[in-house]
Amino acid sequence: MISECLKYDLGAGVEAFSTRRDSELPYPVIQGHQVHEAKVAYIESAEMTREDLEGYDVFMTTLPGVAIGVRTADCVPVLLYDPVKRAVAAVHAGWKGTVLHISEKTVNLMTIKYGCQPADIRAVLGPSIGPDSFQVGEEVAEHFKNAQFPMDKIWSFRGPGDGSPMSGGHHINLWEANRWLLEKAGVLPDNIQVCGIDSFTDASFFSARREGTQCGRTINSIKLI
Repeated sequence: MISECLKYDLGAGVEAFSTRRDSELPYPVIQGHQVHEAKVAYIESAEMTREDLEGYDVFMTTLPGVAIGVRTADCVPVLLYDPVKRAVAAVHAGWKGTVLHISEKTVNLMTIKYGCQPADIRAVLGPSIGPDSFQVGEEVAEHFKNAQFPMDKIWSFRGPGDGSPMSGGHHINLWEANRWLLEKAGVLPDNIQVCGIDSFTDASFFSARREGTQCGRTINSIKLI
C-alpha cells in the first residue's frame, strides 16, 4: 500500500513516493537497468519493460497513469514534475551520474522534449546517502572539482577521523550537488525539496554502503494522475 511508503507532496495531479524496506509497490512501476551514466529514456508506452530500458538512468513521460521510477540504495533519486506541461521524470543520480550533471541534463531535456519551463518544475530528492556518511577518496573529490562543481558548497575535508564509521577524510554532499545542478538548470530554489533522510543511517531504507551491493533497492516512483 502507498500508505506504507514515504510520500511526497508535489502538488495536485501527481503522485510520488519512495518505498521503505518492507513496503510493497501499490502498482506497477516502469524501471530500467541503471548503469550509473546519464542516458535518458522517453517512456511512450505503458508496456515498456526493464529489458527495453537497458543502460538508462533517467526516465520521463507525459503519459497519465503510467508510473516511472528509479532504484536506489544510497544514490540520490530525483523526481521532477511540471504541472503546466504535465510531464514527469525520475533520475538515478549516484556520484558518477551527478558528476555528469545528470539532474541538469534532465531539466534541459524536459524543456526540449516537452516544452517545459524550468521555473515551473518541482523537484524532490529522496532518501540517499547524506553528507556525513558519504566519505570518499580524494580522487572522487577531484572528479567533482574537474566537473566545475562549487566545492565550497559540496565538499569538506574532516581530518584524520576519530575511528567511528565515515568520520574524517573527504566528504561529498550529493544533496547539495544535485540541488545546485537543478538551480543551474533554472529550477527555482523554493521548488526543490530535499527529504533529508540519510539511507546509510536510516535502516528503514536500503544502503549498499551499509549492507553491501547485493542488498535490496528502494523504488522511487512518480506518476501523473
